[in-house]
Amino acid sequence: MNVLVINCGSSSLKFQLINAKSEEVLAKGICERIGIDGRLTYQPEGGEKEKSEKAMPTHTEAIQFVIEALTNPETGVVNSLDEIGAVGHRMVHGGEKFASSVVITDEVKKAVEECNDLAPLHNPANLIGVAACENLMPNTPMVAVFDTAFHQTMPPKAYMYGLPYEYYEKYKVRRYGFHGTSHSFVSKRAAELLGKAYDETKTIVCHLGNGASISAVKDGKCVDTSMGLTPLEGLVMGTRSGDIDPAIMEYIAKKEDLDIAGVMNVLNKKSGLEGISGLSSDFRDLTAGAKEGNKRAIAAIEVFCYRVAKYVGSYAAAMNGVDAIAFTAGIGENVGLVREKVCSYLGYLGITLDAEANAKSGDDCVISAADSKVKVAVIPTNEELAICRETVALV
Repeated sequence: MNVLVINCGSSSLKFQLINAKSEEVLAKGICERIGIDGRLTYQPEGGEKEKSEKAMPTHTEAIQFVIEALTNPETGVVNSLDEIGAVGHRMVHGGEKFASSVVITDEVKKAVEECNDLAPLHNPANLIGVAACENLMPNTPMVAVFDTAFHQTMPPKAYMYGLPYEYYEKYKVRRYGFHGTSHSFVSKRAAELLGKAYDETKTIVCHLGNGASISAVKDGKCVDTSMGLTPLEGLVMGTRSGDIDPAIMEYIAKKEDLDIAGVMNVLNKKSGLEGISGLSSDFRDLTAGAKEGNKRAIAAIEVFCYRVAKYVGSYAAAMNGVDAIAFTAGIGENVGLVREKVCSYLGYLGITLDAEANAKSGDDCVISAADSKVKVAVIPTNEELAICRETVALV
């Protein structure tokens, strides 16, 4: 069966068509600038990347162009929609309503819509993608795979905030966590690399990208994660502040004459690595700047790595030990300097890195030395494949 994996943003739509049996990516691409003008990038397996300007007033037109690309007689990879057995949709926020992936029904869509205020930039776009696919593929089963579902195994001691309990009762204010599909995929792969059963393994997953989060996975279940009610909590990220003293919000608001929306804009879009460095949110720019002696770039890198190491240490304590630490996502997979600096704080765990392996790291690579008491690995995440697997399991 072929599964079409859809990841809808407010003005973009990423897609992959995956052969569920071989797990081979048949084609992939992205629709951008939806609602503005429209641009489709499409690449069939083994073929050249194609870019074209196409009017995309809504996500429905975007889905239509994706289908046309996939079924194109010359560069397409299927003959008709009949060869697409199911569609897997990335959903960002399922609140407490969803602890696992589900087949999409009217009831499911209504429940997701009720979580819109928890993810106002993402959930509505995800639902638009579902509606567009249903319009064009009415007889094809669809599955919702939630970013938050994997973290629903956290106990109350990990997800409750020190706020009046009524806010949890009335508004469900609690830690939810994100990147769950990635944390699930990588933690399973880490157990395989260890040669241990997933339900007998303690793993810390460091998903380090422009958005970054860490999870503690004990015996196959997430017991804690760094992001919270929203993706703003936790690590210092590309443009997000991560953990701060909440009183800073009032302090900045008064000094800069900002309302709450203005302060939130600063915390989400002008902070983090970009805010500290004044240079960029991209680690490639930061490392280049650091090599040139840019003190703020150096400071941004040091702050980022220190915060990661602190979370890793706290999660080792939360699980009373750790068997493996896995680095993934854009920074985690590609920046050996970050892995080196983070692990330099973890000698007390008996961790030693293999410098050569860390420098050459590639797909599913163990970078810890043979005598390291904790395995450290680089494991490329594959959220699309994880969504495909979840979809196949349900349909």
